[in-house]
Amino acid sequence: QALGVFLPLITTNCAILGVAILVIQKDYNLMESVVFAISTAIGFTLAMVLFAGIREQLSTTKVPKAMQGIPIALVVAGLLAMAFMG
Repeated sequence: QALGVFLPLITTNCAILGVAILVIQKDYNLMESVVFAISTAIGFTLAMVLFAGIREQLSTTKVPKAMQGIPIALVVAGLLAMAFMG
């Protein structure tokens, strides 16, 4: 509960740091870096919107008691990860 407010900030900071590290490793020029950063931001936003929409649907759906909360969130995150991996 204490990290509830800060968790989105932490994940966003990790995404930004990850983009910076990847840009340095791949030795992109300025234009490639900007395109990569914008593309990553769009992908991150899409993933968050999808995850929020699915969680909203799950809040109104009957889920077995053993799967409520974190377990169903992990299942959804795993399914989204597989979907984005192709």
